[in-house]
Amino acid sequence: MLRKPQWLRIRYTDSPNRKMVENLLKSLGLNTVCVEANCPNYCECFSRKTATFMIMGTNCTRNCRFCNVRYADPQLPDPQEPEKIAKAIKTLELKYAVITSVTRDDLPDGGAGHFKKVISEVRQASPETAIEVLIPDLGGKIDSLKLITDAAPTVISHNLETVKSLYSCVRPDAEYTRSLKLLENIKLLNEKIYSKSGIMVGLGETTKQVYELFEDLLKVGCDFLTIGQYLAPSKEHIPVKEYIEPAQFEEFAATAKQMGFGFIASAPFVRSSYNAAEAIDELVLR
Repeated sequence: MLRKPQWLRIRYTDSPNRKMVENLLKSLGLNTVCVEANCPNYCECFSRKTATFMIMGTNCTRNCRFCNVRYADPQLPDPQEPEKIAKAIKTLELKYAVITSVTRDDLPDGGAGHFKKVISEVRQASPETAIEVLIPDLGGKIDSLKLITDAAPTVISHNLETVKSLYSCVRPDAEYTRSLKLLENIKLLNEKIYSKSGIMVGLGETTKQVYELFEDLLKVGCDFLTIGQYLAPSKEHIPVKEYIEPAQFEEFAATAKQMGFGFIASAPFVRSSYNAAEAIDELVLR
């Protein structure tokens, strides 16, 4: 295993806010991708009284080799979960909420109907809160995606995760073109919704392949892009091939901006939902 460079070392700190968020989530029986995916920004986000909610259980129907979320038989969706999510968002007084899920290939609509219910409940409880949903590919079903676009969240995000040539190794149950088509369909179904995607680097991709991915995303109208360093959750996961220098992340950002993305976040610890509100804030300030 490669030795982590100095810029990838985090000093964890505790805070009363972190404990408060943890206790709130526990009392409502809610899950977060922050915990389940072992996110390096977990302590920082909880300390700022924010979290990325993960709906429809903690067991995923896909076994991506980069992901720390458990691959196992899925749990039944909690019918009270939309109301609980809304309560948590109102309690935390979130101006911007991010909601994601495990992949649910076992459900006919891929879980789109549950997303719609969550969006509706949040809107009723906190009408001023901007909502971002980070969704799976829904099996490529446009009718399922339409359930979500009809609910009109502020942002719909779907991560490509890596370059096309690495899909068979990194995301064997996913399809690069299917994910691109989903992002394209967001705009076709509701042009007012911002679309977003994210990738990891350090998996063996080339710079040329990364820029080709940028072009593919722009062709389907993707507005926002995030780029972060891949960190292997364990020795059982696909190993890190390279730790990308911070200067390269800055170059990715400059190139992506020049190519036409409305917002770009690119740094070693960037994750798709980390400081997600910055994209909307930047657009408002223009």
